[in-house]
Amino acid sequence: MDSLDETATAGPQRPHVRPHVIVVGNEKGGTGKSTTAMHMIVGLLKLGYRVGSIDVDGRQGTLSTYIDNRAAYAQRSGAPLAMPEHRRIAPAEGELRDQETADDGARFIKAISELSRQQVIVIDTPGSENNLTRLAHNEADILITPLNDSFVDIDVLAKVDRERRAVQAPSVYTQMVWEQNNRRVVEGRAPIDWVVMRNRMTHIDARNKRDIVSLLDKLATRIGFRLAPGFGERMVYRELFLRGLTLFDLEPGDEGYMESPSHAAARQEVAALLAAIGVPIGARSPLP
Repeated sequence: MDSLDETATAGPQRPHVRPHVIVVGNEKGGTGKSTTAMHMIVGLLKLGYRVGSIDVDGRQGTLSTYIDNRAAYAQRSGAPLAMPEHRRIAPAEGELRDQETADDGARFIKAISELSRQQVIVIDTPGSENNLTRLAHNEADILITPLNDSFVDIDVLAKVDRERRAVQAPSVYTQMVWEQNNRRVVEGRAPIDWVVMRNRMTHIDARNKRDIVSLLDKLATRIGFRLAPGFGERMVYRELFLRGLTLFDLEPGDEGYMESPSHAAARQEVAALLAAIGVPIGARSPLP
């Protein structure tokens, strides 16, 4: 694991040794960020990693609700569910913007420090930019951006001429990622490994799919990310949320377990994402 640069952020100093940080980020809602984060968390726990989690979407708090549901289900059912060490941070609400920024930074670094004994920290971010979003992206060793598989949602990455299928300019979100990546490089840290996952893939016509793939390939080269397979539009993900469970928790004989093609495909989707970031299922080797 890399060391944190103690001089990079004003306020409380960061620990000398830090966990590997995976950030799930996208400035759009409804793309499956929290579902992705929770499956990453439980998948890593099942592989034997010590995992911490931070929810900087403090107002909506979907990941925190997911984890609360999990704890409640474990208590109610007696199931021995693996749990991350979790922190939830809401944006500061001071009278002065500079004071708010300082408060956000202090609380964020405190959460990172409190989780320093973990091997991996997974951070879920809101569907809008704020100071905590920028802080989280600056810490990302790996950034996972779930993207709904449609031309409407590609604008989170770039402004696109939909008629000509041509890239016009990077989006505000992409510019923010570049800015945080440049800060990391200046501070002597490794650049962000940015992974865009095509989430909620639908059965649209083959030509439209080919056009989306072609455009994303262009964007990957121009913007600087790599593509990974994502999660399909499956009811099982929504059903599991209410109990705080993931596909990794369902074994034969468990409530809700079904030997169905949909469940099998969903398991493969999650395994493929872990493999894409260097965590093959069945392995317990350190992250890259």
